[in-house]
Amino acid sequence: MNFKPLGDRLLIQRVEEANTTASGIIIPDNAKEKPSKGKVIAVGSEVEDINVDDTVVFGKYSGNEIILDGEEFLIMESSDIFGILI
Repeated sequence: MNFKPLGDRLLIQRVEEANTTASGIIIPDNAKEKPSKGKVIAVGSEVEDINVDDTVVFGKYSGNEIILDGEEFLIMESSDIFGILI
C-alpha cells in the first residue's frame, strides 16, 4: 500500500481489543465499541511528535474511515490525537 497523508493528517489502523473480560466473560461483536486506540501507519509532512508505529489514543468519533487494499483505516488530523501509549 502506498499512501501519504497530506499536511497534519495521519493514517491509523485500529488496534482490536480482547474479546473476553478479565473474569472470562466473552463479549459478542455487536456489544463491543470500536477501539479508540490504533497504530500509526503513515504521517503527513506537518505532523510533529508522532511517528510511524506509535500507538495512539484518539476520540471515539475521530477521523474518517477509508478502505485501502481491503483493510479499514482512519485518516485524522494530529489534533484529534489525545496521546501516545508508551
